[in-house]
Amino acid sequence: MNNLKRCFIAVVMCAAASTVFAQDLKVTEKVLPNGLKVLLKEEHKSPVVTFQIWYRVGSRNERLGKTGMSHVLEHMMFKGSKKYGPKQFSQIVQRNGGNDNAFTSADYTAYFENFAADRIEIGMDLEADRMQNLLLDPKDFLSERDVVKEERRMRTEDDPTSVMVEQLMATAFAAHPYQWPVIGWMADLENLTRDDLEAHYRTFYAPNNATIVVAGDFDSAKVLAMVEKHFGGIPRGPEVPKVGAVEPKQLGEKRVIVKQEAELPAVFAGYKVPTIRNPDAFALNVFQGILASGKSSRLYRSLVYEKQIALYAGGDYDDVSIDPDLFYVYAGVMPGRTVEEVETAMYAEIDRLKTEPVTDEELQKAKNQAEATFIMSQDSVFYQAMQLGQFETVADWRLAGKYLNGIRSVTKEAVQRVAREYFTEDNRTVGILVPVKKQ
Repeated sequence: MNNLKRCFIAVVMCAAASTVFAQDLKVTEKVLPNGLKVLLKEEHKSPVVTFQIWYRVGSRNERLGKTGMSHVLEHMMFKGSKKYGPKQFSQIVQRNGGNDNAFTSADYTAYFENFAADRIEIGMDLEADRMQNLLLDPKDFLSERDVVKEERRMRTEDDPTSVMVEQLMATAFAAHPYQWPVIGWMADLENLTRDDLEAHYRTFYAPNNATIVVAGDFDSAKVLAMVEKHFGGIPRGPEVPKVGAVEPKQLGEKRVIVKQEAELPAVFAGYKVPTIRNPDAFALNVFQGILASGKSSRLYRSLVYEKQIALYAGGDYDDVSIDPDLFYVYAGVMPGRTVEEVETAMYAEIDRLKTEPVTDEELQKAKNQAEATFIMSQDSVFYQAMQLGQFETVADWRLAGKYLNGIRSVTKEAVQRVAREYFTEDNRTVGILVPVKKQ
């Protein structure tokens, strides 16, 4: 969901203790006495609404030996509560013409329902119930744990690229929980118990660890009253344990070789970089556009078109995370060419950005692409809410208001500086995918 970071919210602050209004875009923030934060964004283009609830819990909040808990719990949230039994949640949503789903990341778990505007309170009733009254039936737990294990086999273990990325992350991070996959290690999934999930649920699924985001065709005062009616009486949970892990400075290049059934070799290289809280994030976004975004990027143009040593090449930087993550680049090796050729060519393109200023045309194109993606994403009510929820959960939704100005202010010198500062050999973790034949 890379487009989640493209959020355009102009914020106008007013003096109030717990309520903030962004008058031009109709964003209202309120914090209830139980700690639940509410963000409301009116958008009257069409009679639809999205109701979302974001919990500050993901694989980052787990521990080795118990990885995958947050994702398994996401599955269990659809298996019934005291008020609504098994399978009823989604059936109720669908009977009312809506759709629902959920997702888990390293930093958060989020749930949503999309309805016609007059059905908005249905989502509140359903979410308030399962925030405090989840059943966690032992038989359902065992069944859903098996579902997640099969999901891991299909999406990760049977996909060589996914295995490669998983091993790259496990190698890059020595102390931080970003080292393990969101879905969890297979052995950990097998060892999870119903009591593990119960403790995880009671610790993290509480009003003081959640944000409600509503966007669409509604009146903020009326919707806020509905939220207070359904969620205001839910008591605060215990203080949420903080993640104390801090990744130490990397002291040299790390390398990992992954042998998997695959058609061709591939090269991946990840560099630790800061998040949206750091002003360098703007220059890194522009750097990403120039180096690795699309077929006109330097990597693709050089390795695929000009040198013809790679079948594909690209990269990604997702700056909206709680802690520093990886900026990674990759390339698939062309038949008849070598991993060494491709790896050398990748680094050569990065080094060029350190030593030669980018052209005016490249700089402006990368800025235009970032701005266009950022603004065009606002056409969707659903993604407006998603962006608000993600920004608020990992940092502060107000930071999004600085995005466009931040991108526009990036200079050639800033692009060159971040290239030199972060894209060093000592800050690099390299993964090589080596194809092997099926045994």
